[in-house]
Amino acid sequence: MVLKLYSLDTSPPVRAVYLTAEILGLQLERIHMSLMNEDQLRPEFVKLNPQHTVPTLDDDGKIIWDSHAIMIYLVTKYSKDRSLYPEDPFTRAVIHQKQHFDSGLAFPAFIRIVKAKTIPQSSIDEVVTVYDFLETFLEGKNWVAGDFLTLADLSLLPTITTLDCLVAIDEKYLNIKGWIRRCSTLSWYHANKKGLDEFRNRINNLLA
Repeated sequence: MVLKLYSLDTSPPVRAVYLTAEILGLQLERIHMSLMNEDQLRPEFVKLNPQHTVPTLDDDGKIIWDSHAIMIYLVTKYSKDRSLYPEDPFTRAVIHQKQHFDSGLAFPAFIRIVKAKTIPQSSIDEVVTVYDFLETFLEGKNWVAGDFLTLADLSLLPTITTLDCLVAIDEKYLNIKGWIRRCSTLSWYHANKKGLDEFRNRINNLLA
């Protein structure tokens, strides 16, 4: 059965699931949700996901929402290669740590700007704090959780590249710049690029 994903391409958490599925070679039936049309509030969707959020995964009637939960589920169920989510308890703890950083600090910084429709100095400062932390996380490392690509990278990459459209990543953040550059050269990066380009174009049109 094809996995159904209720999605919105410009959403960073949705693109994190896209990246995971792309690497795993999984086919997704993408069901586009228009937030402007309030598709997420339709009774049939709220019945699936009472929090009415995207992404929401339907795997043959098994409903999962929250991008991090979906990503872990897909790797655990469908991947024979555990490199994205190794079984080592410490490595998993580090991955979870960085995913919580994404959901607790990085993504909320994005949401506050989008909802406010302005970029006040307080929001800029919040995003810079995210960049400062991530720069430190990447010190001496190519990847967020250590020596190889994991779900930690796939979780944060869409959020950070989207924040860059709102508050540009300063050239001083050499580790972040290098990390994004490494990711962008890999075959699966297109799963992030389409929605990111669409978001960037919207921002540029608003500023024009």
